[in-house]
Amino acid sequence: MSVNHLLSLANDIVKRARAAGASDAECTIGEGEEFTASVRMRELENLKEAGSSAAGLRILIGRKTGSSYTSDLTPEGVELLVRSAIELAAVTTEDPHAGLPQPEELGSHAGDLELYSEDVEGLETARKVELARRAEEAALSYDPRITNSEGASFDSYLSRHIFANSRGFAGEYRSSYCSIATAPVARDGESMERDSWDTSSRRFGSLEAPEEVGRIAAARALRRLNARKVDTQKVPVVFEPRAARSLLDHICDAVHGMAIYRHESFLAGKLGEKVASESLTIVDDATMPGLFGSSPFDDEGVPSRRTMVIERGVLKSYLLNTYAARKLGMKTTGNASRGLAGNAGIGHGNFFAEKGVQTPEQMIAGIANGFYVTELIGFGVNIVTGDYSRGAAGLWIHNGELAYAVSEVTIAGNLRDMLLGIEAIGSDLEFRGSIAAPTIKMGEMTVGGK
Repeated sequence: MSVNHLLSLANDIVKRARAAGASDAECTIGEGEEFTASVRMRELENLKEAGSSAAGLRILIGRKTGSSYTSDLTPEGVELLVRSAIELAAVTTEDPHAGLPQPEELGSHAGDLELYSEDVEGLETARKVELARRAEEAALSYDPRITNSEGASFDSYLSRHIFANSRGFAGEYRSSYCSIATAPVARDGESMERDSWDTSSRRFGSLEAPEEVGRIAAARALRRLNARKVDTQKVPVVFEPRAARSLLDHICDAVHGMAIYRHESFLAGKLGEKVASESLTIVDDATMPGLFGSSPFDDEGVPSRRTMVIERGVLKSYLLNTYAARKLGMKTTGNASRGLAGNAGIGHGNFFAEKGVQTPEQMIAGIANGFYVTELIGFGVNIVTGDYSRGAAGLWIHNGELAYAVSEVTIAGNLRDMLLGIEAIGSDLEFRGSIAAPTIKMGEMTVGGK
């Protein structure tokens, strides 16, 4: 369907809901085309192409809420969508905090956020398959010890997002995405290890070359061979960017408005307090052009913005939608996020730690004995208490250099102490997703080994 037709349809669904008895209504329409080509050991293994379009409606009758969704966008399907939402609202209980944002809170970020690129749409299937093959081939031919592969893939996604509500907001945007990934397996005697690398962008022209993806993946797998266990000890721990991203994940969970009002976060009640080292500044910004966490408005029609979450170690803001903001007596931060149906949850934009001044090599050079983490395993993190214990693999630091591979260890601590114990932030910030972090060095953690 044309974008103008979908925007008109969203407005029409809102009007129909109001005519059927809703005091307020909001409609989301999503349309997308996804593609995946995967190869393994030089053979095409899977080819998938799919398209979808669907609408979701959320209505309020006073403070009662009902929602429904449909992939049938015919007049009959729309009629059923509206009727279902009205019927559901009639049997729900009232919630004093339910409701849409105020009209003055609605709007859209001005300016081009570069979310869509024609060069992704124009790619032919044969080219996409070839790119996956080239990434895997580069990995397999990198070193004789690369003996196997878990495959390589090329993925792309084109989508259109439309949102309208009964308070006068109507907006839409398109987005594109493409990626190349490969995961080779290295073997040396009895030692066998895998690792992976990927590149992704909203623009095809901004992807790393598939050969580069393959070479990096192979080198990462090779450096994990013949891993040792180490004795249990307390040492400095350095998280490479991919591992450091998971720390940002936990912080994002801890500043999530719903976790705050339920008192299910170790950061609840800490606004304005020092919660981390002065070297740590964390920002949530959905207005950065071309990035995966960017959008002109959130899923309630509130303009996207830049929010300082932690500034030089001090907690400045939580991430809030309208509902969580009302529960906490605060204002939305434009972080509403949802699928087609149901009440809005809370999401993030581009959630990242600002880069520091030291290179990773400089951070490692000052460590006589320590652990460089390249992979984290398991989910041993309690956001309520901050307790942290995860399986890990990586490289042992000896006399300021990466000395040998380490696996089958755990790293443990408490997120409160870990954040305050950050000694350095690296200069190597790269946005490979909507959550990003440079290398991060903790002063001391317990590494559990033999």
